[in-house]
Amino acid sequence: MNTSILNTDIQDFINLNLKSDISSLLLKGIPFATIDQKLVIEQIEAKKRCEKKLPSWFNTKNIYYPNKLNIEQTSSEITAKYKADLVSGQSLIDITGGFGVDAYYFSKQIKAVTHCEINTELSEIVKHNYATLKASNIDCKNEDGIAVLKQSDSIFDWIYVDPSRRDDSKNKVFLLSDCAPDVKTFKGLFFKHSKNVMIKTSPLLDISATKNDLEYVKELHVVAVNNEVKELLWILERDYEGELKIKTINLTKSDNESFDFNYSEESKVEVEFSEPLTYLYEPNSAVLKAGAFNILANTLKVNKLSKHSHLYTSNELINFPGRRFEVDKVIPFNKKEFAKSGINKANVTTRNFPLSVNDIRKKLKIKDGGQSYLFFTTDRINSKIIIVCSKVM
Repeated sequence: MNTSILNTDIQDFINLNLKSDISSLLLKGIPFATIDQKLVIEQIEAKKRCEKKLPSWFNTKNIYYPNKLNIEQTSSEITAKYKADLVSGQSLIDITGGFGVDAYYFSKQIKAVTHCEINTELSEIVKHNYATLKASNIDCKNEDGIAVLKQSDSIFDWIYVDPSRRDDSKNKVFLLSDCAPDVKTFKGLFFKHSKNVMIKTSPLLDISATKNDLEYVKELHVVAVNNEVKELLWILERDYEGELKIKTINLTKSDNESFDFNYSEESKVEVEFSEPLTYLYEPNSAVLKAGAFNILANTLKVNKLSKHSHLYTSNELINFPGRRFEVDKVIPFNKKEFAKSGINKANVTTRNFPLSVNDIRKKLKIKDGGQSYLFFTTDRINSKIIIVCSKVM
C-alpha cells in the first residue's frame, strides 16, 4: 500500500479524471514523479466502479482502492446491508474478508467483527479504510481465515464465508467444490466455532445440488438487485433438521419485492391453468431462480398459462413479485394476424417460445420501445400466442 496516493494533489487529480479516457491519460502521462502512474490509473478505474456500487466509499475522502478485480468481486452496499439485517449477536468472523464491505455492514449490527484477509496489501487497505469510515469495532487480521479458526478457541455468534470463485489462473469457477475455501471440507470446523454460518455463493449455482452438498441449511436467500440475481445466501444452523425456507428478494430503488416459501412445497402443490385473463404477471428474477413456479400460483391464487411458460394471470389485479400488465388482446402467432394489429413498435419478451427476441423483431418488423408490451409464449394447449399488454404500475 503506497500511502502517497492519499496526498491531496494526487487525490484531486484522481477525482478530476474519473470521467477521463484512460488511454488518453496514459498517453499524456501522470504529472507525479514520485508515484507509479499505473497505481494512479488503477485508483481512477477502481473508484469509478464504486460510484454506484459503493457510494459510501465513493463519497468519503481518502479511501484507498484495490485493483479492479477486488472491486468486481466485492458485495455492493445494497446487498451488504441486506446481509447485515440477517445477523445479530456479539461476535462475527468474516474468514474471506476481501475489500471488507460485508464486514463493515456486519459491524453495524454486531458488537465485535473480525476481518480475515490473507493478502497483505489488501488487508492494509481495508484497515486504512475502516479507520477513514470510523468503523472502530472491526479487528483486521492479515491471515487465512481457516487458519485463524484452526488456531483459535473462540466461539462466534456467526461465521461468514464468501468463497473465492476464481482459480489460480483468475478464471471463474462455478461449482461449490471448486471455490476456496471448499465449505464442504470445513463444515465441521465452522460448527466447532459457531452455531450459525452464512455462506455467499454465485447466483449460477444449482440450488438443489448445493442444498444436497451442504448440511443443516435453515434458509436460502435469493437476492436480486433491479431484477438481476446477485447472490445466494445460505444460512446454516448447527444440527438444524427443519424445513428449508427460501426467501426471495428483489431490491429496487422504489420498492422491494419479496416472496417466501418452503422448499418442499413446490413439488406438492397443484396449479390452475387458463387462457390469459384480465391481468398478466411476469415473476422477477429472484423468484424464477428460486424455482417458485407452482407455489407462487398457489399462494397468490393466480393461474398459469402453461407448465413451462412461467407467466401468470388473473381477473383481479394483485400485488405480485414482478411486473404486472393489463391484457389488451391475444393474437395467434401468425404474420398476417399480427399485421392486422397495426403494431410496429413495442417492448418484446419471450417465455417458452422457440424464437429469440431479435428473430421476432426481424420477422414481424417490430421496433424497440413504445407503450405496448408483447409477450410471445405458449399456452396450455401448446399453441404459440402473442399477448398484447399495457404495463400496470
